Amino acid sequence: MSLSYNKKNIVLARNLRKDATAQERRLWYDFLADDPVRFQRQKAIGEYIADFYCHRAKLVIELDGSQHSTEHGRREDAYRTEALAGYGLSVIRFDNRQVDEDFARVCRYIDAAVKSALAEEEEG
Repeated sequence: MSLSYNKKNIVLARNLRKDATAQERRLWYDFLADDPVRFQRQKAIGEYIADFYCHRAKLVIELDGSQHSTEHGRREDAYRTEALAGYGLSVIRFDNRQVDEDFARVCRYIDAAVKSALAEEEEG
């Protein structure tokens, strides 16, 4: 199943890939780019652009900067997560500090989430 997306977001997604944060680059180049389950970065989905997306696992990974810790940011994140869940996707979030300070744990968590999602798919 192909996900719908706002065509206006394609150029923005391309620019976001070029201007990735240090944490996004680290997660991509040091882990996700070589994962045997294919991930995409800055994937347009609906009205949003997911930081990372795995179609097989139906999983979105979001890396959050400091703007996400405000009340407004948390509300927007909750709304975004709900909208993405409407596509049958799971969303996991990490703040940039977690990527900087505990990268191995972030990678293990993602790996476990992917394996769990794929196991559920096989059972269903």
